[in-house]
Amino acid sequence: MNTIKQQPDGNYPIPSLEQNYLLSSLPADVRERLKPHLQLITLPLGKCLYESGDEQKYVYFPTNSIISLVYVLFNGDSAEISVVGNEGMLGLPLFMGGGSTPNRAVVQSAGNAYQLSARLLKEEFRGHDQLHELLLRYTQSLMTQMAQTAVCNRHHSIEQQLCRWILLSLDRIPSNVLTMTQELIADMLGVRREGVSVAAGKLQKLGVIEYHRGVVTVINRVQLEKLSCECYEVVKAECERLLHYLPEDYNLHD
Repeated sequence: MNTIKQQPDGNYPIPSLEQNYLLSSLPADVRERLKPHLQLITLPLGKCLYESGDEQKYVYFPTNSIISLVYVLFNGDSAEISVVGNEGMLGLPLFMGGGSTPNRAVVQSAGNAYQLSARLLKEEFRGHDQLHELLLRYTQSLMTQMAQTAVCNRHHSIEQQLCRWILLSLDRIPSNVLTMTQELIADMLGVRREGVSVAAGKLQKLGVIEYHRGVVTVINRVQLEKLSCECYEVVKAECERLLHYLPEDYNLHD
């Protein structure tokens, strides 16, 4: 399944292991054993890392990219159920016993990630209590995000959903800039593109974001949080409670 062979452009700083907080918090002995097998790869926007039902042979630790878990209906409609960035990893079904998932994994924001053989991580997971607890805590935080996303999509306005979605994405990259199209945002939220266009236009008029040619720049994060529904705070608080390895300023960007 995996065909990603790109390496980071030599003109840019190479992302370090420490840029993924879960990866950098692995027990020291585990990290040293896995380090030689971690491959830095480039994830282009829109790249599908696996389809529904695919056997997952690799796990991914994003550094400055964001990966969306998306459920696709038979008629082609889709909706995002969670996002993974520098706080975690893609590939939880591997150590949960399933080995595959009915979801699709798509690169939502281009960047880099460290790729690792699923087999190697599973071997470490089976024999290391500290790693076991670490990954289960991350799993619980991701489950919270999935549940809150379902509630948000059912009960809140497109504008509130967009604010929540931007904030969750922003928290998972070391920047206040997201590169993505309105069409992709609409697919992630499971709404019409026109609805995203109207909502984004309102945020831009309020001076909260700037949107130009597929680039969303957050200008006023404080106001963005005020305009979002409570769903963002629920997910944020649970991440802070469960993921002790996150830095204190994790949810703060200039």
